[in-house]
Amino acid sequence: MEQYHSNNDETNSPTLGRGRGEVRLKVCGMKHNTSAVADFQTDYLGFIFWKPSKRYFEGEHIEVSHTIKKIGVFVDASLEDILEKVDKYNLWGAQLHGNENRKFCRELKKHLPHLKIIKVFSIESSFDFSILEEFDEIIDFYLFDTKGKLPGGNGYTFNWKVLKNYPSTKPYFLSGGIGLEETKAIQEFLKQPEAKYCHAIDVNSRFEIKPGLKDIEKLKEFKKNLGQE
Repeated sequence: MEQYHSNNDETNSPTLGRGRGEVRLKVCGMKHNTSAVADFQTDYLGFIFWKPSKRYFEGEHIEVSHTIKKIGVFVDASLEDILEKVDKYNLWGAQLHGNENRKFCRELKKHLPHLKIIKVFSIESSFDFSILEEFDEIIDFYLFDTKGKLPGGNGYTFNWKVLKNYPSTKPYFLSGGIGLEETKAIQEFLKQPEAKYCHAIDVNSRFEIKPGLKDIEKLKEFKKNLGQE
């Protein structure tokens, strides 16, 4: 499989900043209070462009600091739809949460070479990591989420120990039901060999007052517990 090589873009570092005393944080499902979340300088904000979602984003603009990376979340969207959303909202990355295949990812990369592609895989008690190989030379990141009824935002974690079998050197986002209660577990996970290429922690429903409305105080506490402040 392809060997990952970091470049001068810090967001492509294969580690979570260990040694710098911090981890990267992605807050997904933004809808109602984007500016308030952006004010405490999270690393990534995720905007869901899947209409059945309660967190479906349809605002006209996304005004945040240029230091915050905006990621669009898509579920089996057409190439045209992704291209339109990337242009409209100046997205840094596209998170593909459906059944998008290698051919689709390659076509998206062909149209937008600088767009970061995050391919999502949902995990239960086990996972066949060999299916990643066909994507490894095309996408920029993986995201591992908990398999549930919905494509994300299901509110519970998977057993992170399955990542001991992770065969790639691509950086990945760790997602799936992560809340304040998982802080110590995350800290312990980051000490394990399987966390070597863990790039960022992705949070969503466990930090909400209602779908799309984030609990700022909980997010601040979580960020502080992870050593970002």
